[in-house]
Amino acid sequence: MLVIAGLGNPGSRYQANRHNIGFMAVDAIARAQGFSGWSKKFKAEIAEGEIGGERVLLVKPQTFMNLSGESVGEALRFYKLGPDALTVIYDELDLAPGKVRIKTGGGHGGHNGIKSLDAHVGKDYRRVRLGIGHPGAKELVHNHVLGDFAKADAVWRDPLLDAIGTHAGLLVSGDDAGFMNKIATAIGSSSENTGDAPSAKTSGAGKAKSHIRQANRPMGTNQPVSGPMADMLKRLFGNKNGE
Repeated sequence: MLVIAGLGNPGSRYQANRHNIGFMAVDAIARAQGFSGWSKKFKAEIAEGEIGGERVLLVKPQTFMNLSGESVGEALRFYKLGPDALTVIYDELDLAPGKVRIKTGGGHGGHNGIKSLDAHVGKDYRRVRLGIGHPGAKELVHNHVLGDFAKADAVWRDPLLDAIGTHAGLLVSGDDAGFMNKIATAIGSSSENTGDAPSAKTSGAGKAKSHIRQANRPMGTNQPVSGPMADMLKRLFGNKNGE
């Protein structure tokens, strides 16, 4: 049995936050893989199903991010599983939006959910980091992670989540490179197909000229330079040198 935990904060207030992309990812897996409905156990929302012949438990801790390890640790102990059976999906500030990286073990990188998991289950579990981008300054981080995704983020977020759900079998089988390639392809294809349509520019050719501009155009070389006609034209249009 494998446990895939997505990290986030419970409640509608946090539902669309960047910090909740882990919740969004396991929701996408549950939808795409036809899992059972969500129920409550282990201080979490859980859903059970099968992916590629492997029994999988999806977990969304309801303990708030900073205490995620309490919930996940309880689930692992119940099924007598070690950290090698655990995959955790969460947001990563230090990756560009839509980028995905997978590793086993390592540091927490300042992520409070990962700090809690390390304390409760050890460090040797697989980590799927989903890039949400960095706001550029340390003092902006809190509002960035606890802020909702912008509408424009849907261009990469939605194909990312769809690809995670569709290709979860690669994650379960341990084909991390294949999983990341599928996601990169999905996001790349979406970006190519959702660019803004070029703005229509009106060409100057073919525009009707103002009748005023036509009247004010310089007199051509065929105009008479002396005689009665020349005098009349000078009275109508004036001398071109302004005299």
